[in-house]
Amino acid sequence: MINFKVRLRNPVFIAQLVLAVLTPILAYAGLTVQDLTTWKALGDLLIGALSNPYVLGLVIVSVFNAVTDPTTAGIQDSDNAMTYSYPKKKDAEEDDYADIEEE
Repeated sequence: MINFKVRLRNPVFIAQLVLAVLTPILAYAGLTVQDLTTWKALGDLLIGALSNPYVLGLVIVSVFNAVTDPTTAGIQDSDNAMTYSYPKKKDAEEDDYADIEEE
């Protein structure tokens, strides 16, 4: 199981999901974000992507890659990550240890 409750509280994860959806669609259409100047243009692009099985497959693979944690076996979060209520922050001790490793 994946702890989506915690992940959705993390702005980095939200950005990963948005990019996981938009990047393959924009690449297939040959567009950049600057080309999307209206909500209608964005809506037309998303509707076009939903009707294209190839693009939809690319989006699914991209979202799968953004959601899964490669540091755990399978597609689940670790047992430790499942106990979190909020995204984990570094402790002061971890920061000190990181400074030692950099030297």
